[in-house]
Order: sequence, then structure tokens, then C-alpha cells
Amino acid sequence: MIDTPKALADLCTRARQQDCVALDTEFVWERTYYAALGVVQIGLGGDDVHLVDTIALTGDDLAPLGELLADPDTEVVLHDALQDLQILARATGYLPQNVFDTQRAAGFVGQSATASLQDAVEWASGVTLDKGATRSDWLRRPLSETQLHYAENDVRYSLDVRDKIVEEAEKRQRLDWVWEEMERYEDEANFEEADPMEAVHRVKSRGASKLDAQGRAIFRHVAAWREREARDLDRTRRMVLGDDDLVKVAERRPRSANDLDRLLTGRQARRYADGLLQAVRDGENAPSEPRERRGRPGPDEERRQAQLNVVQGLVAGRCTLDDVDPQLAATKSQLSDLVEAGADASPEAHPVLQGWRREFIGEDILRFLGGESAVRLNEREGWPDVA
Repeated sequence: MIDTPKALADLCTRARQQDCVALDTEFVWERTYYAALGVVQIGLGGDDVHLVDTIALTGDDLAPLGELLADPDTEVVLHDALQDLQILARATGYLPQNVFDTQRAAGFVGQSATASLQDAVEWASGVTLDKGATRSDWLRRPLSETQLHYAENDVRYSLDVRDKIVEEAEKRQRLDWVWEEMERYEDEANFEEADPMEAVHRVKSRGASKLDAQGRAIFRHVAAWREREARDLDRTRRMVLGDDDLVKVAERRPRSANDLDRLLTGRQARRYADGLLQAVRDGENAPSEPRERRGRPGPDEERRQAQLNVVQGLVAGRCTLDDVDPQLAATKSQLSDLVEAGADASPEAHPVLQGWRREFIGEDILRFLGGESAVRLNEREGWPDVA
């Protein structure tokens, strides 16, 4: 285990002399708002594997790890990278450069873009990983031999998986697509805190659907208060206040600590009274949020839905033919937005019309939206039947 600042600095200096370095994290996320980082794995190839003890090393001690993460000359290889990168960025204060996500990149070479590391390693190396320690307590010391072996294996084969993907992508002449897709991890927006006012969409309570228009506005503000409180305390949202309690507050609209005391436990009412009551007042002063009324779809909506069905079929057909995971090409929401915009859609507003996606499927979608039939597109491209 790497558990001194000098040992970590020496390891990261050596790592930054490599073209590619494998990274992974082990963490616990049960009672905190932010993931509690326990171990960082660094693989330099084969058995040259090291575990960084992030219980012994914290704060400025981790600066060399952040410098490795942000080094544009060293490719950092992870599997299902975004969550790990967000945890590492928070722990080190550095944002990543030159990332290779083996999970996402595999979607370009006939594999699933959501496959587990275990599946990816078996595909690339024929090795079956033991995943028995996945839910271990990575904060307790000492780590068991099972945990150590598990953590080491999570980066032992990562560079082999990366090399296999690059080889297969070169054969398919789409390595440029892979590199373009990897640039998404350098977007600073990935590492910004979410807007608390949107936290309402995370709340799961049947009672929310029964709130009136002003109640929904209060609900939004109360959920935003809980989000900020959970961040400040670094506690789970439900440890601050349960989902059903949020709905109860939005419905009853308490105006005093005594009102709160009748709704919540005494401890919650006393601890959160000021902030929670202010959130209720803010919601009462905010514009109401009427429920969207859905009637029978009109002719235009029916036509757009029919177009969307065809466009989804076109994407599925092209992906099947070219061994690309459809999840990489476009989401249903992105396709719906593009169909809504029509053949004159602005590329800046639609990812499907940008970069490799435009070449792969975007131009054909525009031709269809402009009037060319799906049957003719099928015949010209030789796609599988999209019906």
C-alpha cells in the first residue's frame, strides 16, 4: 500500500513517464452525500500494480495523483470512467485530461457500452475476475487479502482491454471516433455541482403527484433546501429528511416551529426549522407549477411520433450493421428533439448532428426528415429492415 506522501509522489512521477496508466477507485457511499474514497488503484502494466491508501493520505498529500490525472501527456485508462473521475477530481482538486474509458470505447467495436469490467477483461484477455469484494468496507483498515487481490485485479488487465479496443477500432477505421468520444471527459460541466432546484426530480414519493400547483412550487424549494443541507453536512438526503416528509411539508405548508413539530420528529423540527420554514415561504412566493395536461395527440404530434419511430429504427439498423452500440449513437430524447426541430435543425443544438455521429447517422436522419423515404434510405445504405 502507498501510504506516505513521498511514496505517492515517486509512484506518480514514474506513472507520468508512461504513455498509458490504469486507474480505478474503491469507495463507500452509504451514509454520506459524497463518496468516501478508500483506495485508488494505479496500474502501470501487468503486475506493476499499486494501491494508494486514501485514508492515510488526504488533502494536499494527493496532489501528485491530481497532477497525474491532469497530465495531458499521460493517458489515464478507466472503466465506466465518469463517476471515478468525479470522485478523484473532488479528492485532488484536479480535472482530468487525456482519458480513455474502456467501457464506452468498447461500444465502437461490437461490445456493449455498458458492459462490466469483468466482461471486458474476459473479452480482451480471457481472464475471469472475481468480483466478490465489490461491496466491501474500503474505509476499514487493515484491508483483507481478498480486498487487496480484488483491488489489484481491477487495474491489472485494464491496459490490455484498452489495447484490444484500439486494435479493433483501427480495423474498423473508427479510431478517430473513439478519440473524439473520449474528449467528453474533459468537459468541466461533468464536475460541477447539480442545480439544487432540480433536485425535486430525484424525490420518489407517490404523494408528490397529488400536490396542487402551489404545492409543487413549495415541493421544489423544499427539495432544494434538502439538497443544499445534505451537501453541507455530507450526509445522505434521507438522513436529512425523508422523501415522504418533503411531500408532507409541501402539502401542509407549516408556518411556525410548532407546525413543523406536529409534522416531523422533534429532533428534525428543531434542527431544521429555520431553513425549512424559509424554503416553504420561498415556494409560496414562487410562481405556481401547474401540472401538464395531456389530451389526445393532435395530427402534428402523431406525425412526429411516427417520424421518431422511423428514426429510431434507422439508428438501430445502422448500429446493427456496423457493430456500434446504439446507446453511443443517440438517446431517445436526443432523437425526439431532432425530429421536433426537423430538417433545418441547427447542429449546435443537436449532438446527433455533430462529429462522428453526423457522419454515422445524422446526415441520413436529416435526409429522412427532409422527405426521403426510409425504404429508399434502407435500399441505398443496405441496412437491415427497420420495420
